[in-house]
Amino acid sequence: MAVDSRFGDGHESVGDRLTVGLAARLSRYLQVLTQARKVGKERISSQEMSEYTNINATQIRRDLSGFGRFGKRGVGYESDRLIVEIRKILRTQGQYNIALFGAGRLGQAVASSGVFADHGFTVVAVFDIDQSKVGQPIGSCFVSEYSDVPSVISEENVTIGVLAVPAGAAQRVADDLTQNGVRIIFNYSEALLNASPDVTVHNSNPAAELLHALYFSLA
Repeated sequence: MAVDSRFGDGHESVGDRLTVGLAARLSRYLQVLTQARKVGKERISSQEMSEYTNINATQIRRDLSGFGRFGKRGVGYESDRLIVEIRKILRTQGQYNIALFGAGRLGQAVASSGVFADHGFTVVAVFDIDQSKVGQPIGSCFVSEYSDVPSVISEENVTIGVLAVPAGAAQRVADDLTQNGVRIIFNYSEALLNASPDVTVHNSNPAAELLHALYFSLA
């Protein structure tokens, strides 16, 4: 495995990219830090982060020390600073615009959630083929006609598509997103999507995630 000197000696990287494991752990740290900041917790220790993530505190310190000296022994990490630094490492600083597909119950929950905004993501458009939903408010948007997808993606600089549609409609939406330049798709449906190699598809399946959690809780 090649190691990039920017990540410190022996840090988990392939070329200039993090390994999947390290990127996943850093994302979990970011989630905990963001929540800590929301409840007014200005500092957090590696042990506290370990309790929230179930990742060994030594592993947490090792992961973070490869990128610099962010904490002090006995004092912990400054939440705000570490959020900024981890977002830089993950290359997620800045704002990213999301197009949401599906204005049903799941879509409404996604559009109304503050989770995306906490991490720099903004739902700028919502689409549905149900004419009774078009024009209705959802989150901070109004539901748009599906035929408006190309123009809205271009005008709103959409970089991510979120699919909260029935499985039978998911592939069509994914294809339309790809044809209009969107290269990141977050799939809440149960469909297995076919996508070109330059498109990143993340599938969210609560049952699979529960099975994953159950396996490690019983290990």
